[in-house]
Amino acid sequence: MLFKEKGSKFIGYVFPIENEDGVKIHIEELKKKHYSARHWCYAWQLGVENKSYRVNDDGEPNNSAGNPIYGQILSKELTNVLVVVVRYFGGTKLGVGGLINAYKTTAKLILDEAVIVEKTVNIFFQLTFEYVDMDKVMRIIKENNLEILEQKMNLDCSFLISARKKNVAKIVQMFNDLRCLKIQEIKH
Repeated sequence: MLFKEKGSKFIGYVFPIENEDGVKIHIEELKKKHYSARHWCYAWQLGVENKSYRVNDDGEPNNSAGNPIYGQILSKELTNVLVVVVRYFGGTKLGVGGLINAYKTTAKLILDEAVIVEKTVNIFFQLTFEYVDMDKVMRIIKENNLEILEQKMNLDCSFLISARKKNVAKIVQMFNDLRCLKIQEIKH
């Protein structure tokens, strides 16, 4: 995405990220690709419940680049995302207000074009039960659209299942009501 303002070119990029290492990799790649650019300003946010974020003005006046980019991430309610705006200086100074507008606009334009992938927050459980109780367990799994990630079936059966976080209390209660199995939350 290209945005021009008084001769300067602002090129926006958006990347999905899982950790801070992903940020470094993308920034390094963009610095190689746009080696003659003047600034590589960015903002990122990670996490769902314990969010972390960073903004970087990369030599632009304080709060004139990273924060306007981050504001667009917040306005779209995104996480696990990196937005980078590469600036080629065009010879005319834009002033702090002009820079804020240019970085904000470029970030908005690139995020408007981006394909946003929505994901659910899931909790994982290990179910352990006897084979004779398979029908009861499967009925709850099917009625609640739970995903079976792993299964082992012998005399004793073991399923690794995934449930949406918002439904966890109800799901745990349903399995506990069966009284024929053991349910244990697993860090996955």
